[in-house]
Amino acid sequence: MIVRPIHNILLLPDVTYYFKKDFLVNWSDSPVESGQDILFLLLQEDKKAQKLAPEDFYPIGISACIESIDDEDNVQVRTMERVDISDIEIKDGKMTADAAIRGEIDDFPREDEKLLFDQLRRALLKFVQGYQWGVWARSYILQRKSMNDLACSLTDYLNLTAEEKYQILAQDSRRQQCEMIAQAIYEFIEISNVSAEAQNAQKDDQEQLYREIAIKKQIDYLQRELDEMHPENVSDVRRFEKKINDSGMNEEAYKEAMKVLNRMKQEGNESHEYGMLYDYLDFMTSLSWKQPSSSPIDLEKAQKVLDEDHHGLKKVKERIIQQIAVMDLNKKQSGSILLFVGAPGTGKTSIGQSIARALDRAYVRISLGGVRDEAEIRGHRRTYIGAMPGRIMEGIKRSGSSNPVVVLDEVDKLSRDYSGDPSSALLEVLDPEQNFSFTDHYLNVPYDLSNVLFVCTANSTDTIPEPLLNRMEVISFQGYTALEKFQIGKKHLLPKAMEATGIKKDMLKVTDAAMRRMIDEYTMESGVRSLKKLIDTLCRSAAVKLVKKEQTTLTVTKDNLSEFLGHQHIYHDKKLKTKIPGVVTGLAWTSAGGEILFIESKLMEGKGELIITGQLGDVMKESVRIALSLVRSMYPQAAKKLAKNDLHIHVPAGAVPKDGPSAGITLVTALASLITGKAVDTEYAMTGEVSLRGGVMPIGGLPEKLMAAQRAGITKVFIPYDNIEDLEEVADEVKEKLEIIPVRKVTEVLNRVLA
Repeated sequence: MIVRPIHNILLLPDVTYYFKKDFLVNWSDSPVESGQDILFLLLQEDKKAQKLAPEDFYPIGISACIESIDDEDNVQVRTMERVDISDIEIKDGKMTADAAIRGEIDDFPREDEKLLFDQLRRALLKFVQGYQWGVWARSYILQRKSMNDLACSLTDYLNLTAEEKYQILAQDSRRQQCEMIAQAIYEFIEISNVSAEAQNAQKDDQEQLYREIAIKKQIDYLQRELDEMHPENVSDVRRFEKKINDSGMNEEAYKEAMKVLNRMKQEGNESHEYGMLYDYLDFMTSLSWKQPSSSPIDLEKAQKVLDEDHHGLKKVKERIIQQIAVMDLNKKQSGSILLFVGAPGTGKTSIGQSIARALDRAYVRISLGGVRDEAEIRGHRRTYIGAMPGRIMEGIKRSGSSNPVVVLDEVDKLSRDYSGDPSSALLEVLDPEQNFSFTDHYLNVPYDLSNVLFVCTANSTDTIPEPLLNRMEVISFQGYTALEKFQIGKKHLLPKAMEATGIKKDMLKVTDAAMRRMIDEYTMESGVRSLKKLIDTLCRSAAVKLVKKEQTTLTVTKDNLSEFLGHQHIYHDKKLKTKIPGVVTGLAWTSAGGEILFIESKLMEGKGELIITGQLGDVMKESVRIALSLVRSMYPQAAKKLAKNDLHIHVPAGAVPKDGPSAGITLVTALASLITGKAVDTEYAMTGEVSLRGGVMPIGGLPEKLMAAQRAGITKVFIPYDNIEDLEEVADEVKEKLEIIPVRKVTEVLNRVLA
């Protein structure tokens, strides 16, 4: 059997074709003879023979038989059955294939088929009457005896693509196949009539429909030809059509995109809405709609990346590795939404970038600071002028991926006004039970966010609404110790700053003592943001000296550091040198880390009035009154002097507002020291909330407070007994330098410091 590829010919059963003998010889192992069978395989694209592959063929072909060969090597071939093709092999220019006869649904009575055939033939005969070649064409048409014969004889004239010709062959229903042939012939007639007789339109509804289809197909055909000739000038409509088809959109998004595309086509590029429609389709087709393939996660690589990018943060890294492990087991995005909370410069945002690198995913940072309009999250509806998508979908577009790592920065700085509550809009974004169908108002179609790894950051949880906070797992960034800052500055910040300023490694050396002085005397923070700025300033100053050729190499020491950075401009409180009755050292948490806090009290002649200064908030004022009541009850005799004297309580740095309950035991100790006249050793500092019963209750921010105590030279610290577990989060180098004393009652403190 001859197996022959064939392209762009309408093949149907029971039709006679004529070929040159050479057309078959090249694909046959044996001589071509009458009665020999042929298997025609339909090509999907027009390809050269030596480059053909099995996937280049449609799965349905047709069998045929050679009826005769004349003296001029013209071969008459008669087609027989439609066949299903399988196991195609191409070797040394020869083809083989398996074929099985494909059945037909006989749902079109012969009388109806003949009636349709007669109608088509009459339409064609009428059509050719007005042409010079009409006599020849009339004879040619009258020789056709069946629908298949008529369609195949006109194949060179019908405006059908290879795909459409194949669809006619592949149609199992005889009725539908005949209707497709009829439609193609009517379209051929109407296309010719449109070209020759534009004013002579048919009034019949069905013929009018054929005319419209014919015009559209002709325009599409010509446009495709132009696009192929000049790909750089492809029309917007054609380009978007291809992008939409290739995008992998879900069904709802595809319908919306095609609806907008059809409107864009009808409006034309002169319409005032054309720009809005263009922007929408451009955004839709720029999104990644296809589901990401699940790739294996390398935990060792992830751990290595986190260690390379960040020094310290042991607890944080452990939690991130746990999250990644859960994702690997489930083969999908799962687990809690992580909320990194800590002071500025502690690495909250940059660790999100490390997570993306560890997972080989795209990284996007979305800043939410100051956002107060819900449309910033959900987008604007397209009915508004200047409508834009929300920040979430804009970030997904920038990433070019459907599963990026998205860092939602500063969620604690969201606000709300008459434009809506953006924090409520974030609920749907971060809720895994809802975000698989997140609908941006601008898109107006659902988009699957369930594959996105969201990471949030905040300086504090105080301003985050409770419903939003409940959807996230809080991970505290406690800040860096002096040793950790030293390592970060030495290994990360200094090399990056030198590279950014063009200073080579052998041109600048910063001694360890200089680095420690920068940390201790020039910065006041839990993170390393100020340290980075200082190192950048140092490198810029060094660059000036090197460019002026004052020196070829520079060494920055503790003694000459001021030449590069100027004089020390930040002074941390240090422990008191002398002990004074009524003055006790407390510990406070700030957004920049921890600080020591002096509570000063003094008695003056007066009428028993209470004077409070130092910009204390309502909570601290309540702590003062609780402390005063406790001291009066505990020292009734000594407290009698309070009735005859005014009591002044002051917390230094009066320009700085202060609030919080953790100064309770410090206030009690200061007042007890004042009325008893016993001074508290300056080696002591304390933190803890106090109740009216004298109990010491737990506080927050313990790691930062202990770091501040250690930095100030304190050696002994009282903490609430219930905060013992929090000591696990305190760096060992801090705990080694402090004697930490857990207490349950305020009397335990007083008995020790006032003994």
